Amino acid sequence: MRYLNIQGMTCQDCADHIQATLEDIAGVHRAEVSHTQAFAAIHAHSHVRYDALIQAIHALGYVAEKALHVAIIGSGSAAFACAIKAAENGARVSLVESAQVMGGCCVNVGCVPSKILIQAAQLAQQQRDNPFAGIKNHEPQINRVLLAQQQAARVEALRFAKYQHILESNPALSLIKGRATFQDKHSLLIEKKDGEKQRLLADRFLIATGSKAIIPAIEGLADTPYWTSTELLFTEQAPAHLIIIGSSVVAVELAQACCRLGSKVTLLARHHLLFHDDPLLGKGLTEALQNEGVKVLQQTQARQIAYENEQFTVRTNNGNIIGDRLLIASGRQPDTQALNLHAVAVKTRNNGAIRVNRRMQTSAEHIYAAGDCSDMPQLVYVAAAAGSRAGINMTGGHAELDLSVLPTVIFTDPQVARVGLTEQQAQAQNIATDSRVLGMENVPRALVNFATDGFIKLVTEAQTGRLIGAQILAHEAGELIQSAALAIRNHMTVDELAQQFFPYLVSGRKLAIFEGL
Repeated sequence: MRYLNIQGMTCQDCADHIQATLEDIAGVHRAEVSHTQAFAAIHAHSHVRYDALIQAIHALGYVAEKALHVAIIGSGSAAFACAIKAAENGARVSLVESAQVMGGCCVNVGCVPSKILIQAAQLAQQQRDNPFAGIKNHEPQINRVLLAQQQAARVEALRFAKYQHILESNPALSLIKGRATFQDKHSLLIEKKDGEKQRLLADRFLIATGSKAIIPAIEGLADTPYWTSTELLFTEQAPAHLIIIGSSVVAVELAQACCRLGSKVTLLARHHLLFHDDPLLGKGLTEALQNEGVKVLQQTQARQIAYENEQFTVRTNNGNIIGDRLLIASGRQPDTQALNLHAVAVKTRNNGAIRVNRRMQTSAEHIYAAGDCSDMPQLVYVAAAAGSRAGINMTGGHAELDLSVLPTVIFTDPQVARVGLTEQQAQAQNIATDSRVLGMENVPRALVNFATDGFIKLVTEAQTGRLIGAQILAHEAGELIQSAALAIRNHMTVDELAQQFFPYLVSGRKLAIFEGL
C-alpha cells in the first residue's frame, strides 16, 4: 500500500481523474482517492515507486507528497487513540489485529461487561437487603441467560460505536487481520488465519497488544477447565460454589458480584486483600465482603488442583476446598512475547512490559508503545491518554504523559478509591507525614443513606500541610476521589481544601476532614 497526501482537489471529478491516472500506471492494482480527505491509498506491486506516483499526479496539476505511514499492532483503546490523532495530523494508519473482534480488553472482556455484571449484582443485593424500614426486602429473581445476552448486546453496540464505526468512517485508517511480528526495524510480518503472510512497511510503529491473564504454576491446574474473568463474565449459569484465586481488583470485584448473584464464593489470598495498598483498605474491604457472605481465606496458597466429577478440589496450606467452578484472578501480564522485539532492539522489563519514556517512545525511537503491554499502570484511561500522546509525537508533535497524580477505583461496594501517596510510600521517600482517618459514620450523607461502611484517610506533608494522598473506602468513593486528585494536582493544603464550598449532603464535603480535628 502507498499513501499520498494530495492538494488541489476541489470535487469528486478531480479525485476520479487522479484515480484513473494512477490505475493506468504499470503495477498499480487499485487506487482509492478522496477529495474530502485530500489523500490517496494505492494498492500496488512492491516495485512501484513513490516518485512515479507523485509525478503522475503533478502532471495533472495537483500537488502530492508521501504521507507518513503508521502501523499499529492492536486495536484497543491505546491503538485507536493513537490512530485517530495520527490521522488528524496527516498520517495514514494501518491497524493489525489478531483477535476475532477489535476493541481490546476494556470493551470486550473487561471494563464494560464487568461493570454491567457488578451493577446488576448491586441491584439484586439492594432488593435482598436494603436499609430502609418502609421498603420490604425480597429475594431477587435472577436470570443469568438474559443478563449475559444484555451484556453481549451492549458490548457489541459499544464496540461498533467506539471502534468499528470510526474505522469505517475514517478513510485514513485501515485494518489488517492477522498476527504481527517485527521482521526488521521498518517492517512487520503478518500471518493471516488462512496461512498467507504479508509484509507491511511503515515509518512509525505503535505496539498496543495489551495484556493477558497470569496463570500461576499450580500443580494440576493446566489439566482443569478453570475460568479466567473472560469466561466468568458471560456465563449463563451461576456457579453453585465459586473458588477464586487472587486478592486484587478483578478477584474482589467478581467475588462480591457473584456472591450477590447467588453463588457461594470462597476467595483465596496468598497474603491479604489489596496487599499492595494501605492496610486499612484491605482490612475494611475484607470485613465488608465477609459480612455479605464471601469467605475470605487469607495467608492461603493453592498447592495442587484436581478436577473430577465436575468438581474442583483445591488443596491449600489451610486444607482442601471443593467447588464446581474455579476462577483464576492472579492479575494480568503484558502480551509481548510473540512480537520478536529483540529484532528491533526494543527493551522490556522482566515481566515482558515494554519500557517507554514520557513520550511513549521505546528504546527504538521510531517505535512507540502504550497500554497494558507497556510499563505503565494497566488502566484503560491511561492507555487512551498514552496512545493519543504517541500519535502526536510520532507525527512531529511533543506531548508527555504525567502519571504523578493518578486516581484509581475498585468497583466493589463499598468502593475503594485512592490517589497520591500512602503513608508508607511517603515515608519511603523520607517525607514526614500527618494523616487523619474519618469513619463514614461521621459523614452526614452516609448517615442519611444508611450506608456507613468504610472511611476516608487523607495524608499530608507534615511541614506544609499540603495534601499528598487519599485512600477511601466508601459507597461513593469513586465519585469522590477526583476532588482529592485535583487538590493534589494543584498543591492545595488541607486548610485550602476545607475552605472550599461543597453543597451540603454531597460527598465532596467529606474531604474537609482535617477541619476542626
